[in-house]
Amino acid sequence: MQFLTKLALVGSVASSLLGALAVPLTTSKVPRQLAQVITKCTVPNTVALTFDDGPHVYMYDISKAIIAAGGKATFFVNGNNYGCIYDADNVKRVKYLYDKVHDEMWRVEEALQRILGVNPAFMRPPFGSYNDNVLAASAVRGQKVAIWDFDSGDSTGATPAQSKQKYTDIANQRPSTILTLNHETYERTAHEVIPHAISMLQAKGYRLVTLAECLGEQPYQSVGSPATGSWTC
Repeated sequence: MQFLTKLALVGSVASSLLGALAVPLTTSKVPRQLAQVITKCTVPNTVALTFDDGPHVYMYDISKAIIAAGGKATFFVNGNNYGCIYDADNVKRVKYLYDKVHDEMWRVEEALQRILGVNPAFMRPPFGSYNDNVLAASAVRGQKVAIWDFDSGDSTGATPAQSKQKYTDIANQRPSTILTLNHETYERTAHEVIPHAISMLQAKGYRLVTLAECLGEQPYQSVGSPATGSWTC
């Protein structure tokens, strides 16, 4: 399964599929309704720490640090982890084919439903890149598309010191809310940047919450029973 969508994991728990979507839709059935794009939190004094490209080995350490601080986080997970999603040309090709977008999302959702039994309320496209096909495929599922308003820069060449400075700067600016982008695949993000971010943000009075909580919404459209402990597409 080539994974080109990411679905919201809250804390260390995951997200899923809509069973009615087992058969890919044709382009002629693309709905006019488009999913809402989220770029900011709305609940004052909240920060949503979000992490892309997992599940990866550092998820546990990140989760442990955030839980120890009394906070929560949101993890957007990949399927065929993890190098395949960084083919920018492939992302562009998929984005312009509605059926392909739908199929990629379906495969990930099926795995997550079977393993965790949840139906996500949010998705994140790779690189935060989307068009009407992506928004339409998300709308069919009742999902919102989650982007961000703060990027730690860990995936674009920032050093840990630079990422930490970014967090220091945004904390000192003290906006009402912050919706962050981080990547759980970087050891120094997990062990250096995030502990610093937690300290700086909490010192400024922010609550560390899930994406759903920072919007005053629910993280999942439904929660059921897992069907299996593993799944291969």
